[in-house]
Order: sequence, then structure tokens, then C-alpha cells
Amino acid sequence: MKNILIPTDFSKNAWNAVTYAIALYDNEDCNFYLLNTYTPSISNSRFMASMAYDEAEIVQNCSKEGLNHLLLKIKANYHNPKHNFTTISSFNLLVDEVKEIIEQHTIEMVILGSKGASGLAEVFMGSNAVRIIKAIKSCPVLAIPEYFNFEKPTEIAFATDFNRFYTPSELEPIINLATTFNSVLRIVHVQYEIKALTDVQQFNLNMLRKYLGEVEHYIHTITELNSVSKTLEVFVAELDVHLLAMLNYQHSYMERMTREPVIEKVAFHTRTPLLVIPELGMRASSKQKKTQDLFSEKN
Repeated sequence: MKNILIPTDFSKNAWNAVTYAIALYDNEDCNFYLLNTYTPSISNSRFMASMAYDEAEIVQNCSKEGLNHLLLKIKANYHNPKHNFTTISSFNLLVDEVKEIIEQHTIEMVILGSKGASGLAEVFMGSNAVRIIKAIKSCPVLAIPEYFNFEKPTEIAFATDFNRFYTPSELEPIINLATTFNSVLRIVHVQYEIKALTDVQQFNLNMLRKYLGEVEHYIHTITELNSVSKTLEVFVAELDVHLLAMLNYQHSYMERMTREPVIEKVAFHTRTPLLVIPELGMRASSKQKKTQDLFSEKN
């Protein structure tokens, strides 16, 4: 039984994430946790404190009613006996509550809607999505674009530079999806200028291929177009990719994208679902890094 967390603010964008999650796991037994958080304002004065208490009660009721309405909407549109739904209304900050629920319910995936915002660091995806992606280190996060209609991810792109040793736990979400949907995996290596792989990169690529096993995959080495985000956007569009996956660690493509100039990130408006996988299996990573270092010394 898979445990999937879906944060919602009851918007059309959030509903799109719900429908995507239901379709993605159509043939699997799942517990879906529907989360809405609220944080009404608080004041120190007695009068304002009384108003804040009333406001808190109103917001809490709105949260619970919204979740009940969402549950009724799901039941009216979907009838999958393999799927169970639990609602969670919480007076807490979104990121903090997501972290707690992941731990309490052994969540395997967080799925949420992504919508462009007007802030600086969050223009290309939406502030909540970016905050969760940056903060969550224990499970993958799948961000669904506002107007993306579900398509079986038979074409999956995995953007990576081969500079870091991969662990089976990090690749597991990608391999599971590729196996479930009989997907073609396109491994995308973006370079500022095309050059041969280093010994370490070649070693990591060989290990990656070993982990992928029988998953059909191809290597695409492409030249960077102004930015990583713009390059991946063009690649995804040209090959009609249904899902883009990236690892999130220091100096990764994902980290670079969140630091690119705003004008470039506006173009990359997450038109394709984005699967972001944090550094999982830290103990294994440390051991494998030693292997990598030894390999480098011998060469």
C-alpha cells in the first residue's frame, strides 16, 4: 500500500494535482492524505486576541469544510476501490506540517500543484512548491503544472551531469514509474560546451546503467542554451516528454535552476510534471563516495 501526500489550498491548480495523482496510481493500492494548513493572524492585545480567536475558529471551519467538499468531489468523480482518502486540517506552517506527516505516515511521494508566482526565487514554479522541494529531504516531490492534463509518462527525462554517485534508493522512484508505464527513459546531460566525460563521470554513468537494468534508456548530451532551465524546457518540448526527473543536492541541476536569473526562469514555467528526488540513503552515499574517491586516485 502506497502512502501519498497531497497538499491542497482548494484551488483549480490543487485539484489538478489531485486528479493527476489518482490517475498516476490508478492500478495501485494507495492511501491518499489530503492536507490543508491554515495560520490565522495573532495579536498581543486582548481585543485583537479575541478577534484572532474568532478568526482562528472561522479559518479552521473553512479548512475542514473545504476538505469535506474536496472528498465529496473525489468520490463523485472517481470510484476506485484501491484508493483510500484521509483528510488532514492543521493549524501549522505548510512545510512543517508536510515534514511531520511524511514521518508519521511513511509517505512515499508528495504531489502538489505548481503555479508561477511573482516572487524572485519562486517565479518558475510557485512559492509553495519551491519551499517544499527545498525543505523536504526524506521523500520525492512531484510538482504538477496548473494546466497539465494527465498523460501516461511513457517518455521520462532524467536530467543529470554524472558527477555524483547514484544510490538505488534515489533512482527507485524513476525506475518504478518507468517499469509501471513501460517508459523510455531519456538521460539528459547538459553541458556548457560538449566534451568527453571524465573518468568519474563515465564510472557513474556505467553504474547508472547497471541500476536501470532492463529499463529502456538513451543518453542525450546537449549544449546549454542560456540556462539549464531553458535547455531542459526545449528538450522536453521537442521530445514530447511527459515527466522530467532530477536529483536535488548541492550543485545539482535543480539547485542551479532555483538560482538562475529570474528572466530565464520565467520561460521554464513547469509545463511538464517535475519529479524532484532529494539525497536519499545518505549512509550509502557516503560509502559510495569513498569508492568514487578511490577510483579517482587509481586513475
